[in-house]
Amino acid sequence: MVKAKRTQPLSRDAMAYVLAGGRGSRLKELTDRRAKPAVYFGGKTRIIDFALSNALNSGIRRLGVATQYKAHSLIRHLQRGWNFLRTERNESFDILPASQRVSETQWYEGTADAVYQNIDIIESYGPEFMVILAGDHIYKMDYELMLRQHVDAGADVTVGCLEVPRMEATGFGVMHVDAKDNIIAFVEKPSDPPGIPDKPDFALASMGIYVFNTRFLMDLLRKDAADPSSSRDFGKDIIPGIVKDGKAVAHRFAKSCVRSSQEAQPYWRDVGTIDAYWEANIDLTDVTPELDLYDRDWPIWTYAELKPPAKFVHDEDGRRGEAISSLVSGDCIISGASLRRSLIFTGARINSYSRLEEVVMLPDCHIGRNVRLRRVVLDHGVRVPEGLVVGEDPVEDARRFRVTEKGICLITQPMIDRLT
Repeated sequence: MVKAKRTQPLSRDAMAYVLAGGRGSRLKELTDRRAKPAVYFGGKTRIIDFALSNALNSGIRRLGVATQYKAHSLIRHLQRGWNFLRTERNESFDILPASQRVSETQWYEGTADAVYQNIDIIESYGPEFMVILAGDHIYKMDYELMLRQHVDAGADVTVGCLEVPRMEATGFGVMHVDAKDNIIAFVEKPSDPPGIPDKPDFALASMGIYVFNTRFLMDLLRKDAADPSSSRDFGKDIIPGIVKDGKAVAHRFAKSCVRSSQEAQPYWRDVGTIDAYWEANIDLTDVTPELDLYDRDWPIWTYAELKPPAKFVHDEDGRRGEAISSLVSGDCIISGASLRRSLIFTGARINSYSRLEEVVMLPDCHIGRNVRLRRVVLDHGVRVPEGLVVGEDPVEDARRFRVTEKGICLITQPMIDRLT
């Protein structure tokens, strides 16, 4: 007897589980007080909003977020921005700190352990599928298409993969696949990455996105937890074990990435360094950026603050409130200052005669008069004193602030306080 093919979306029977406990140490002082998924991005959102929005837009209505390090800012954002899911509609949203549910002294020991410690909560909802997500990347993806491939292939695990130039994949976990995208080997950060059969100059790099049948995953996690030699990690233990003993299939991001008519290529970014973070934000100021935040068919949900409109005042030579090729959020007052190719979050106050070029300014920053900033990232709430100049003297900048290899300057309030 032929089994009838399912017609309703598989996402209805799925739970998305976002791993959001990473330290994000490569972002330096930007993650001194917040986890990487809680870092601001794009003028209004946080990084984690992309994974959660992808799940919601894909039709998944059961969401869980595992938090760990420096989680207060992240938890506060999730409570404010993601509290609209309702149990009476068979929806759920759980914030899952490392709460010593399994052991009174045990934090999450790895990505797999972050799921294992919450098995009772997951099983209480009874999802048929688990979509495991990293909470620290910028992309738009329809997980329903990945779920469909998982079921059609009869896979034990389906791994989301990026096609990257082969020798650029040395920093990733790389999938070695056959002609049908079955994974025949998993190699962590190889010096000579295996090519793709149909594209030998490219390799398949893991995105940290996995689809499992829930019952299979729970059994696997219980066995892993009983293994004293395991590091409790999906990439190091769980996935290689399935590749060896089961059926693992690669899902290429290009098959399920969401693109508007304005987006020419699949977009995925790891904004895990200051340089990458600055570049991805500044790219949004392009006339036609690679990432379309204005796509109404795939909105990025977030905490929508009630703020007054942005305001531009004064109209004199040298003292004109203006913004050229820039994004300016609500509750900003540009008072006789000039912005060029900059991204300004909410609550900014930028005073007369100041000039900002290629600046990423996080919320609630205040800029004094006669300030000149170029190629700068300003952390949340920084007060820049009158007359400060950054971006014109690399040696002086490096003495006072953090300057990257590419010349991007990160400024935090403690750095400013040390100037006085």
